[in-house]
Amino acid sequence: MSEAVLQPAADTVAGLLQARLGPGCVHQNTVDGIPTVWIPESRIVDALTYLKTGIDRPFNLLFDLSAVDERLREHRAGLPQADFTVFYHLMSLDRDEDIRIKVGLSGEFPHVDSVTGVFANANWYEREAWDMFGITFDGHPNLTRILTPPLWEGHPLRKEHPARATEMDPYKMTQEFQDAQQESLRFDPAEWGMTAHAAHTDFMFLNLGPNHPSVHGVFRIALQLDGEVIIDAVPDIGYHHRGAEKMGERQSWHTYIPYTDRIDYLGGVMNNLPYVMAVEMMAGIEVPPRAQYIRIMLAELFRISSHLVFYGTFAQDVGQMSPVFYMFADRERLFSIIEAITGGRMHPSWFRIGGVCQDLPEGWDTMVRDFVDYMPARMDHYEKMAMQNSILKQRSVGVGQYSTEEALEWGITGPSLRATGCDWDLRRKRPYGGYDQFDFEIPVADGGDVYDRARVRIEEIRQSLRIIRQCVDNMPSGPYKATHPQTTPPPKERTMQDIETLIHHFLNVSWGPVVPPSECCMMIEATKGWNSYYLTSDGGGMSYRTRIRTPSFPALQMIPLISNGFMIADLIAIIASIDFVMADVDR
Repeated sequence: MSEAVLQPAADTVAGLLQARLGPGCVHQNTVDGIPTVWIPESRIVDALTYLKTGIDRPFNLLFDLSAVDERLREHRAGLPQADFTVFYHLMSLDRDEDIRIKVGLSGEFPHVDSVTGVFANANWYEREAWDMFGITFDGHPNLTRILTPPLWEGHPLRKEHPARATEMDPYKMTQEFQDAQQESLRFDPAEWGMTAHAAHTDFMFLNLGPNHPSVHGVFRIALQLDGEVIIDAVPDIGYHHRGAEKMGERQSWHTYIPYTDRIDYLGGVMNNLPYVMAVEMMAGIEVPPRAQYIRIMLAELFRISSHLVFYGTFAQDVGQMSPVFYMFADRERLFSIIEAITGGRMHPSWFRIGGVCQDLPEGWDTMVRDFVDYMPARMDHYEKMAMQNSILKQRSVGVGQYSTEEALEWGITGPSLRATGCDWDLRRKRPYGGYDQFDFEIPVADGGDVYDRARVRIEEIRQSLRIIRQCVDNMPSGPYKATHPQTTPPPKERTMQDIETLIHHFLNVSWGPVVPPSECCMMIEATKGWNSYYLTSDGGGMSYRTRIRTPSFPALQMIPLISNGFMIADLIAIIASIDFVMADVDR
């Protein structure tokens, strides 16, 4: 564990915060270099208000908020005593800086003040932390279960909660239990903050989902309607929750990689990238240039694949049937390339700690070059077919608008943020994994509506093709995986040359690497926005805490703001333009 430091420089944000809060602050060094400040729990609202409104170029994006059960953690040298920690990851795009605020809490079921009055998107994050850890956020407007069913017992990310079904009693479904579960699902408008009546109006209530083609997965929206006009729309998530963060506590650093594929299940190996990069940073592994280029090429192929799904289903949701068939045919052509390289299609789980699974096959460059030559003309055809269609424009221009300020308030990132005129793309602003060696543009629009959110994603396909072509033209020679001892596993061909490598291979496959005690957050520009893995190692062969921040989670929380006052058909277009998958929301 990196030891805590005594005092930051006075002219830094951490120093300004120290001067404001006075004694009681502890500054922690972390591998990722993000300034990390532990503050007294009673000062959290004051601290976050100051960072958001009290300084020049403020931290106006609450990127993430979650917790850690510290009770079994052994390597905590220099850190304040705590049974649980709540952390707040803030970003300032103007400064291009991050800061992590931590609050140490004591007791079996601790309390801390809610910050929903400071950041609107803290609402769902605090509900998630209560649901998963049992931490109460005093002053929260609706502190209820969000990812687990209403009658769930316990808090899954606490260390005493079982991580495997074999650790629990056999499941039983009595009639009384079934009746109670059914009753808990009964719709009561008052529990959703809705009223049945208003002056001269009786409202109608409609469930959209949780199983409906237009909600793109198991997702429910409870609608309060005045005729066909939406008065309120309350999202209901959790139907797809699989405990991906909990599984990180029982898988080795290496064997957890396939689980990451299933988060944004349209993003493929791009899901592997922030995870393996975080492990590599904690273990001190340097990835060879060839592996970096291969990773970027595969990530951009999956960006195109995901955007093609978005493009086709978006057009379908606003009334066009043809585009989705053309675009899925192109996606199949793309998958044939991915399959030839990785052996898999949607979920190849192909990235490795230190590089990739294997080298590129013979003839890969011909397949990839043919695809990047083929796609631009197809994109031109789709432009005429879909985006220039007058009906699609009428259904999308001016619908579901929001500004850059509103986007940041609700934690919106990626293409949906760039559609408001903000040009922040992590590949350009904070190049990672070798992106600084590529020439490409950042598509931006300024309307912030359904049409512009689609426009940005479509232009990103063209830029991804541009990046992929550069990968083909400039692919470095050399190894596809680092030779660092913690790389998993070392190249198989070397295992027959010496006994040390054979032992190394056996241990890394059966047990996995041992990562030094440390903390690291690594974020990337994923298909749907900014995706990050915040990993905590306690010096063992698996993660002590795996926090997955996904872009779809805050995006759905914003639906009431951008849909109220529109009609149900407009809501379908808004949902389509968000570009989410429920595995990316519920994890």
